[in-house]
Amino acid sequence: LGAIESLLSAMVADGATGGRHRSNTELIGQGVANIVAPLFGGIPATGAIARTMTNIRNGGKTPVAGIIHALVLLLIMLFFGKYANLIPMSVLAGILIVVAYNMSEWRSFKGLFRNSKSDIAVLLTTFLLTVIIDLTVAIQFGLLLAVLLFLKRVIETSDVSVLNMVVEDDSDEMADEGESLQIPAGVEVFEVNGPFFFGIANKLEEAENLTGKIPKVRIIRLRRVPFIDSTGLSNLHAFIDRAAQHDTKTVLSGAGAEVLVKLRKAGIIDLLGEENNCKDIQCALNRAKIMINGE
Repeated sequence: LGAIESLLSAMVADGATGGRHRSNTELIGQGVANIVAPLFGGIPATGAIARTMTNIRNGGKTPVAGIIHALVLLLIMLFFGKYANLIPMSVLAGILIVVAYNMSEWRSFKGLFRNSKSDIAVLLTTFLLTVIIDLTVAIQFGLLLAVLLFLKRVIETSDVSVLNMVVEDDSDEMADEGESLQIPAGVEVFEVNGPFFFGIANKLEEAENLTGKIPKVRIIRLRRVPFIDSTGLSNLHAFIDRAAQHDTKTVLSGAGAEVLVKLRKAGIIDLLGEENNCKDIQCALNRAKIMINGE
């Protein structure tokens, strides 16, 4: 959580200065400091958004500003600690109000309400939890909500379709310009669009049920699948097993390098045979014709 807060502080600083922080350097430095500090009676440290913005507002632009800031605080504690205790809380509260206003970027906050309702919900939830509870809890809930919304969007934009006609060229750039190929009788082509993960794994079975017939060969086109998880692999394996029970052969088409590695590790390529793993749809259709004519 300290690392997250430090990275948030760095991002806020980037927005104010126009610079770009190095996340790895930030986290490694903070990790080393938090390992060494307890050896001398210190407590874990993290980046502070309020002090970072105060430093920037007063002209600090480089890491040297942070070092000077720390040294000044050390000198105040060592030599003027008893006088610092005499500063009224109302004065400190006023300073914090001014700092909070300066770092609020309320104009940018107002502009965020032009986003989708789901994004606004995440924004308001995180904002209210920061005010009511604290930043740590707000970050946890904000990240959780953002992940859930991202999964929802991926599920909505991913599907499995049964094709009546296919395009010859497997590249995304030429997909609409390639020559259309007829699917032979007795062959079905299922195309998976998007990540093949637990969120859409059941859509393959749903597409299978919609066809209402048992073909001789089924081609599963994976050209637009960037990755596949264990649930997707399990459902794909079950799909192949169901097809085999009805003497239906399965051919894979257009699997990318990363997807192909996982298919091999899961034993799916061995189950189908290397000859039934085709690099493109033309190859897959030719393979399907050979399998049908062979019968």
